Amino acid sequence: MATAFVLICSSLLISAIRKIIPPQVRIATFTVIIATFVTCADYFLKARFYSISKELGPYVPLIVVNCIILGRQEAFSYKNGVFKSLLDAIGMGIGFSIVLVLLGSIRELFGFGTIFYYKIFGSEFEHWIVMALPAGAFITLGFLVGLFNWISKKFTS
Repeated sequence: MATAFVLICSSLLISAIRKIIPPQVRIATFTVIIATFVTCADYFLKARFYSISKELGPYVPLIVVNCIILGRQEAFSYKNGVFKSLLDAIGMGIGFSIVLVLLGSIRELFGFGTIFYYKIFGSEFEHWIVMALPAGAFITLGFLVGLFNWISKKFTS
């Protein structure tokens, strides 16, 4: 949700002021705008959802350097109007959220035998410790990308 908030708000602001941003400082401007909205999201989480904020630790501030958001601003919001940028940001935010939930659910399922803390596998299930580690995210992402490439190739051929 924090990523979607930052993506939507930064898309709106950047597309609204895109014509007055000098090309020489556009990336720095995008970073400052994104950092501002990340700070707002981080403070909101700390104020309203402290336990979640504590669990997320440094991950919310890492959104500042997230290339997906910066790249999206460069690729779309800087070149399009406010309404198109809003629709694009909402779509990208929803899509990104779906992928994160899918990735996290797969890792939780194989790492702990649960999904959203609901036990799926019985006590005989041997947990895949690697899935609970950061490497598990990269492994899962690799398999998901491979799966979607295979599906795409199968249905476009």
